[in-house]
Amino acid sequence: MSKKNSVPTARAEFRQRSEAGRAARARVPRSSHGTWAAGSAREDPVAMLERQGESRLPELLPIRYARMLASPFAFFRGAAAIMAADLADTPTSGITVQLCGDAHLSNFGIFATPERNLIFDINDFDETLPGPWEWDLKRLVASFEVAARGRGFSRNERTAVIRAAARGYRERMRTAAGSPVLYSWHDRLDSEQVQALVRRERHAERVAKQQVGRTEQALAKARSRGHLNALSKLAEVVDGRLRIKAAPPLVVPLSDLLPAGEGREQTEARMRKLLGEYRKTLPSRSHPVSEYEYVDMARKVVGVGSVGTRAWVVLLRGRDDTDPLILQAKEAQTSVLEPFLEASAYANQGERVVRGQQLMQAASDMFLGWRSVKGIDGVDRDFYFRQLQDGKGSAEVERMPFAGMMLYARVCGETLARAHARGGDRVAIAGYLGAGEVFDRALGRFAVSYADRNALDHAAFGEAVASGRLIAAAT
Repeated sequence: MSKKNSVPTARAEFRQRSEAGRAARARVPRSSHGTWAAGSAREDPVAMLERQGESRLPELLPIRYARMLASPFAFFRGAAAIMAADLADTPTSGITVQLCGDAHLSNFGIFATPERNLIFDINDFDETLPGPWEWDLKRLVASFEVAARGRGFSRNERTAVIRAAARGYRERMRTAAGSPVLYSWHDRLDSEQVQALVRRERHAERVAKQQVGRTEQALAKARSRGHLNALSKLAEVVDGRLRIKAAPPLVVPLSDLLPAGEGREQTEARMRKLLGEYRKTLPSRSHPVSEYEYVDMARKVVGVGSVGTRAWVVLLRGRDDTDPLILQAKEAQTSVLEPFLEASAYANQGERVVRGQQLMQAASDMFLGWRSVKGIDGVDRDFYFRQLQDGKGSAEVERMPFAGMMLYARVCGETLARAHARGGDRVAIAGYLGAGEVFDRALGRFAVSYADRNALDHAAFGEAVASGRLIAAAT
């Protein structure tokens, strides 16, 4: 048999992948994704949060609960574990991608690439794991429904926002599937494209003039938020020496957390060792981090869902005090998705986060790395490292008008599709989605149902705080 007849051509392989995606519709109709209801065996969401808190610092849990109590959207942000359990019972096409695992709208933003360019991308990967692509997209659209309710948008407006996110995902995935192979690996949305998109929408009178100004202000702010900006906010000179500022309980320097002689020296020694080991996970032995020395460290509370996990900011110095670098060393626990999917292929949870981020992002932080360390309590924990505040900017959901949220939903949907196209079978997913709006409409129904459930969960959470079952910090 000739080689020509025995080996499928690349074109035939692409056609087979597309046909496999379309065939999945027969097993799992696209309309079926719109049906969701909490089952009678659904676990108490408050109990899930309590169990999640068992591995976290107990003195920080009241901060987490206070932040989640603020609004249904704030609760949604911290409830990734709850939604993971709910998604486990939803229909899937059987096509796997690298999941973000927590793809809500506030986990997208603007940051600097190693070349110092600004791009828009996903920026949180603590829960990343291979799994059904639908899970990320459903968490994304549900987050828009919850946030849009918080903004007081009408039912029709909320539906339009969800459709914009779903359509953005579907159309970008179909573009990736029909483009040259390397297109899906190099495709990105940079700051100039964001500005052009907003101005084009303004020209078409779909967004107000103020939206153009807000976008330009956000980009300018992102450009200013480099490592020197982080230094001015986090560090100060004390007795002629550079130190991290105390801002308890959110930023607590090690010197305040552990008095001398009570584990401080051992913790600093562990961090120096951790930094040395972490450097081995970086892509080059001549990496610039090797030219920096340890100066100080502090515990820093971050985000909503991550509050209670161990997160450190580490101040390093290059040539002198005017040449600083601030890294974040963040604890990586088992993904909330893992109880419902295959276990991570990586023994170190920090490596799981880093590898997932590098696969899904168009350009990743050059300081991404990982390592394990034994704490003063004798427990081994996994950490990943990244540069702190490397030109980041995020959307202000509380101020976002309807037209702005429409545009933002579309951009987030497209960005998620780019990430999934790099970490999954874009051709099969595009084949499943098709050119019509069947799946878009189904996601709209799902988002409404899940936002209803989230509101009930938030109310139950509030009752748990009011009864004293959970303790929330005073705000």
